[in-house]
Amino acid sequence: MKKFKFNKEAQNRWYIELPEWTGSKSELEMVFGADTLLNFLAEGKKEVVLNTSKEYFNNSDCMQLTEICPTDGAYYQVDFCLGKKLNMEVWLCDVTKFVLGDFPEKIYFMKFNVK
Repeated sequence: MKKFKFNKEAQNRWYIELPEWTGSKSELEMVFGADTLLNFLAEGKKEVVLNTSKEYFNNSDCMQLTEICPTDGAYYQVDFCLGKKLNMEVWLCDVTKFVLGDFPEKIYFMKFNVK
């Protein structure tokens, strides 16, 4: 299991916090549905921490791979999150391969409550 922190910055843009990333900051921005999912998870806050895994863990929600793009990124479907029906499509960029090794068929995630 891996833990990732996301921060909402100026102009309501979400970025994953990856100190080891050597690319540009713009490549770390969450867009095309990922930002909407983070807004839902944040519940008005400017920070979200997610536990993630390629394997199911207790009470985790799931993103299901629907399409790998030929040039970059992949689309995932999120049907339920925090017990609510979402039916949301999320695009994840190639940074996903950097942190998870590939575009897995399923990404399990759970919001980690920060005090």
